[in-house]
Amino acid sequence: MQNNLTVQSISASSQVRSAQKGQRPVVFWLTGLSGSGKSSLADALEQKLMAQGRHTYLLDGDNVRMGLCKDLGFNDQDRVENIRRVSEVARLFVDAGLIVITSFISPFHRDRALARSVIGDQSFIEVFMSTPLSECERRDPKGLYGRARQGLIKNFTGIDSPYEPPVNPDIVIDTLEHSIDESVAIVMKFYEQWQSR
Repeated sequence: MQNNLTVQSISASSQVRSAQKGQRPVVFWLTGLSGSGKSSLADALEQKLMAQGRHTYLLDGDNVRMGLCKDLGFNDQDRVENIRRVSEVARLFVDAGLIVITSFISPFHRDRALARSVIGDQSFIEVFMSTPLSECERRDPKGLYGRARQGLIKNFTGIDSPYEPPVNPDIVIDTLEHSIDESVAIVMKFYEQWQSR
């Protein structure tokens, strides 16, 4: 079937769209355990960027699983497909000239590498929320760790499914050391330097 497909030429290129918005499109790929602070940082970062007049879109793991990926479970195969779909959507948003913030556990090296490959290395900033498992369990904002420890949730990252920390992330955020505002400032400083490359 793919042999019958042809890429349609479109007059409005990615460069035209980003120039229209006056910004360089990028994906901030936030990764880390459940409870590590991804969603909180993603929301605060989007608010900061929007206050500067930037055009943004936030893709959150739970929200995406209620729509685009509602047919997927949490086994390894479905997790891979979840990240593949999100990567393709993020790539489309980058093509539209947006600054995209993604908040996904994305526990496996290969999946984050796939996301970087799909989106493009030149438009991908990996942000590792390095919050230790013990702190994530202490926070447990959704009560998931407790249920996973009781065996009520299977394939839960950090309990009975592994999380592979990034080897060389662009940004590391330690939420035990930095507040949300400080974390946003760290990401924004990196972003400003990245834009001038």
